[in-house]
Amino acid sequence: MARTIDYPVFDADNHMYETEEAFTRYLPDAHKGAIKYVQVKGRTKIAINNTISDYIPNPTFEVVAQPGAQEEYFRTGNPDGKTLREIFGEPMKCPEWARNAAARLPHLDELGLDGSLMFPTLASLLEERMRDDPELCHAAIHSLNQWIYDEWTFNHEDRIFATPVIALPIVEKAIEELEWVLERGARCILIRPAPAWGLRGPRSPGLEEFDPFWARVQEAGVFVGMHSSDSGYADLSSIWEGRGEFLPFQPNPFRSLVMSNRPITDMMNAMICHGAFSRFPDMRFGTIENGGTWVKPLVESLEAIYKKMPQEFDEHPVNTFRRNVYVNPFWEDAIEGLIDIMTPDRLLFGSDYPHPEGLANPISFADDLPESLADADVAKIMGGNLKELLKV
Repeated sequence: MARTIDYPVFDADNHMYETEEAFTRYLPDAHKGAIKYVQVKGRTKIAINNTISDYIPNPTFEVVAQPGAQEEYFRTGNPDGKTLREIFGEPMKCPEWARNAAARLPHLDELGLDGSLMFPTLASLLEERMRDDPELCHAAIHSLNQWIYDEWTFNHEDRIFATPVIALPIVEKAIEELEWVLERGARCILIRPAPAWGLRGPRSPGLEEFDPFWARVQEAGVFVGMHSSDSGYADLSSIWEGRGEFLPFQPNPFRSLVMSNRPITDMMNAMICHGAFSRFPDMRFGTIENGGTWVKPLVESLEAIYKKMPQEFDEHPVNTFRRNVYVNPFWEDAIEGLIDIMTPDRLLFGSDYPHPEGLANPISFADDLPESLADADVAKIMGGNLKELLKV
């Protein structure tokens, strides 16, 4: 570390690795068999409604890549054209600290973290593969949240804040799930940046239909972590390349370009243009593991559309965005420009630890912040803003 860390450090993007029973321990009998693990050529795969998914190649996480294995890849690129397997290097057995809060807490001390949000990993595939079965989606998400509460709780000693997932297909069930997690101390909820697939197909979560849910979110003051996930954008690439599952660990330049910033940009546009952020100005959203390169084009687009259609907005959409949204940039982003747009008050440090695409040493994120940044602003980004959002 180039700096001496003398302020609280709260990481907005840590991860757990779920066990095989994370989705099934509490799955109702009516849905037994909808989620199962199967053997394919000697390897364990997850199958949902009898369709095998390769979205995450090793869904049991018995072995995992070393934390930060891709750091050099993101820092300097891949001039030698190495395969992902070569970049990942030697795998390791899944550590116990990735499975439960009691084991993770001393590891946080080793990393120099005072606290963190703790997002699930495998859960990022659930909703997209259940979009045609909303009842199963809600049941599976509740089962997962019960498992998370068993193994992590939603607030472990005011330091580890595991994030329950809220699915939006059926609004009444989303509210029911929200109440369940709030009663058990949730300070942050995870909502994927994607249309809500309900009984009548997909629609924007920014529409008035969802107002009862957002009203309760605002009333509770719970922070919304909009974490990168499988948002269904394989549908867009499929019109060019043919249908197929989105496989993030298989190199595909075209799909990477199509999907890199679209889901979070579209979600922000939907919440702003469909009025949810204006109707609920006290909601606070964090865009987690979506980087920050999409922010400048979004703001420019909002400025341009407001110039042409001011009558369609209750307020200037750029002001709406800056008020409601916090951004977790990637450490490799050009953060100077992002600071100019969002100010240090709306940025969050997140390391994506222990994923291979994250930082092996989370607090080294501070070394990539501009040296000209005031110490007080560094402290806000590295933990102060998140502490305030979590009411620690």
